[in-house]
Amino acid sequence: MNVDRLHSIILAPVISEKANRVAEKQNQAVFKVLPNAEKAEIREAVEKLFNVKVTSVQTLNVKGKTKRFGQMMGRRSDWKKAYVTLAEGEQIDFLGQS
Repeated sequence: MNVDRLHSIILAPVISEKANRVAEKQNQAVFKVLPNAEKAEIREAVEKLFNVKVTSVQTLNVKGKTKRFGQMMGRRSDWKKAYVTLAEGEQIDFLGQS
């Protein structure tokens, strides 16, 4: 796979209470990914970028909310989320602490 494509698939890690909970209990990492990314591409990107072994990938499409900005109505963008299950003993540290 193209190296530029690998770097563009993963947009950002999702840092939230739920993401921390699944990281501790199920050894998963949560990422915001491109809407057209496939599971195999996500697996390969995570394995190569973070040097970890991935056992499975689950994806879901998050629907954007309709929000009010003063008198105007607006809509947040839809985005895709990936739950990446890491192999036993593997770990990704997003904060860079040792």
